[in-house]
Amino acid sequence: MAWFKKQKKPIEPPDKQSRVPEGLWVKCPTCGQIIYNKDLAASLSVCTKCAHHFRLSATERLRALFDGDWEEHDGGLKSTDPLAFTDTKPYRKRLEASIEATGLNEAVITATGRINRIETVVAAMEYGFIGGSMGVVVGEKITRAIERALDRGLPVIIVSCSGGARMMEGALSLMQMAKISGALARLDRAKLPYISVLTDPTTGGVTASFAMLGDVNIAEPKALIGFAGPRVIEQTIRQTLPEGFQRCEFLLEHGMLDIVVDRREMKDVIARFLRFGLPERKSREVAEQTAVGQPT
Repeated sequence: MAWFKKQKKPIEPPDKQSRVPEGLWVKCPTCGQIIYNKDLAASLSVCTKCAHHFRLSATERLRALFDGDWEEHDGGLKSTDPLAFTDTKPYRKRLEASIEATGLNEAVITATGRINRIETVVAAMEYGFIGGSMGVVVGEKITRAIERALDRGLPVIIVSCSGGARMMEGALSLMQMAKISGALARLDRAKLPYISVLTDPTTGGVTASFAMLGDVNIAEPKALIGFAGPRVIEQTIRQTLPEGFQRCEFLLEHGMLDIVVDRREMKDVIARFLRFGLPERKSREVAEQTAVGQPT
């Protein structure tokens, strides 16, 4: 009775390619909303339905903060391989792959520009470069940025997005914690403001040093912020951690952060804090020049 059986043929794809290019739409991981890429970029990569904050690159972060163009510093500095480190693959190969993938030489961009007409030094970390990890060059670039701010009497903003110290550089990476903290202490003695912006994720040695040393510590909504991972903490203290542990809202409630700010309001909030924290003479100059419509 073979004539009762129907032979199933596989569905062949159409010969013509789709007219819709890939990458035009993004699905929000929180609410499932399908968002047009241009609309997402217009809202600074924040979902317009549920306010989920997508991760930004370091360049996008600077573009969101500065009024216009900015001057990058120390862009040519590159990490070496002082320990000839190899895990699943050599450290040099990881560096080469990250440079090719991000177009950056390291996991941080330091630059000077204007935020609502206030000249400011900003360091923005790039998570796509070996998890935004802090090695010798990252520490050197951030320290130079702080020293440049000291020389010019400018405020400093560091936008953290990092997995912590870079294990491939061993103790050399841990030394950057003290190095940057020392530079920030000199900035504090000069009475120049330092604002720390913590984004998702900020963990490890970055959290344990400069990320939590701001005159004002600001976080984006639902950002993961912590030192060790929850599993390590639970095994150490032998207790079950509360719900939402290491999310910025939990840290704000327990006094470790000053404010949680939506990214779309971040620039204006930072500008208000900068005006409040600048030395009296500098603050008066900013106010006067802003009033007459001149750049500060």
